[in-house]
Amino acid sequence: MTTLTSLTIAAAREGLKKRQFSAIELTEAYLSAMEAGRSLNAYVVETPDRARAMARQSDQRLSRGDAGVLEGIPLGIKDLFATEDVHTQACSHVLHGFRPTYESTVTANLWRDGAVMLGKLNMDEFAMGSSNESSYYGKVINPWRRRGSNAALVPGGSSGGSAAAVAAHICAGATATDTGGSIRQPAAFTGTVGIKPTYGRCSRWGIVAFASSLDQAGPIARDVRDAAILLKSMASVDPRDTTSVDRPVPDYEAAVGRPIRGLRVGIPREYRVDGMPAEIDALWKKGAEWLREQGAEIVEISLPHTKYALPAYYIVAPAEASSNLARYDGVRYGLRVEGDDIVDMYERSRAAGFGREVQRRILIGTYVLSAGYYDAYYVRAQKVRTLIKQDFDAAWDKVDVVLTPATPSPAFAPGEITDPVQMYLNDIFTVTVNMAGLPGISVPGGLSEDGLPLGLQLIGRPFGEETLFQAASAIEQAAGSLHAPVWW
Repeated sequence: MTTLTSLTIAAAREGLKKRQFSAIELTEAYLSAMEAGRSLNAYVVETPDRARAMARQSDQRLSRGDAGVLEGIPLGIKDLFATEDVHTQACSHVLHGFRPTYESTVTANLWRDGAVMLGKLNMDEFAMGSSNESSYYGKVINPWRRRGSNAALVPGGSSGGSAAAVAAHICAGATATDTGGSIRQPAAFTGTVGIKPTYGRCSRWGIVAFASSLDQAGPIARDVRDAAILLKSMASVDPRDTTSVDRPVPDYEAAVGRPIRGLRVGIPREYRVDGMPAEIDALWKKGAEWLREQGAEIVEISLPHTKYALPAYYIVAPAEASSNLARYDGVRYGLRVEGDDIVDMYERSRAAGFGREVQRRILIGTYVLSAGYYDAYYVRAQKVRTLIKQDFDAAWDKVDVVLTPATPSPAFAPGEITDPVQMYLNDIFTVTVNMAGLPGISVPGGLSEDGLPLGLQLIGRPFGEETLFQAASAIEQAAGSLHAPVWW
């Protein structure tokens, strides 16, 4: 790890502006770090030639005084985002060889602002997973290890490659997506900051769909300020995505460090779940105390339908996934396994192309949408979703943000959780945010007894990201930043 790769985005941006180093020097430092960190399996494709070309263009713009807000900053891109003529497969075999002829809106926004692409990052297949063990390209290794142990740990999922790469300093920041916690949970597991913005804040155009009413893009970064810088660039209205919202994108960075005196912080009693580890509960109480010490008012609130969020989510998300993934049939692009007829070719291609977790969710989704079960499952789950949103709507009369744990535990070992239901419980604190379409941020709160990162989650009003950055920076100031010890 070089000095250049240890810089935050804000610091690197300042150094580039002052000509302390060039964009190509910064990029070369990251390319070297990526090579040294390949044992983490965070990248599925590296794009060094493209990175160098983009960095040289950045240096030209910097010399002309025509720099964008991310000029020369090297980023990693989750494999869910379409990148023109570059591998985009959602880490699934069914999209084998797919290289889109177009660019996602989010990545186009980043390139417009001068960012440099280092490569495509590993992830759970089609963003379905909480540990990054379902990728066709193999599992990602968390840069963190338990104190006194060399055993590998998962980085969380589905954006595990994004979180691991940011934590390992093999990119300055990364794009990610969050359908039920896929930004916030891996951020918590790796000691990084991850924000899922309000549904509609970032365009979904050019992002491989999992569950269209839940998916939302966001950044994973080293600190709160960097996350604010990235989200400002990523967010936009887009006529190609009718769910994107046409409202101004605030200067999120300006909210970082703003005093929180008078801020009302809600503590939902329903998040005190049975079997919660003592260290998670202690972290939660410590987070509330940090905010209180800085002038915030702590208010106990009730979100009574929280207990139904996880089962409702695992009806809605697979249902939408089974519909979205019906398009992958081996006909126009991706993997094709020849059969006796077209139906046999469909079946063989999908059986060979989709991994076990994706197949499981397609089967669940198809079942709950089938005749005779649609009303009993999918329609009822959508009604529960409305009740969850109404709980939060009522809470906003009393509080400005809600504070909860980000995860029920620190990172665990690959293969440690084999029961799907137990794996799904990793999303217990995060899925309500997606079901209600709200913004949520995970910020490091400290270390577990084993020396692993633990995260705190802040949930905000619709389009209340500025308040989240304000409160998250207060926690960050009290907790300090975390750095994974280099062993790779």
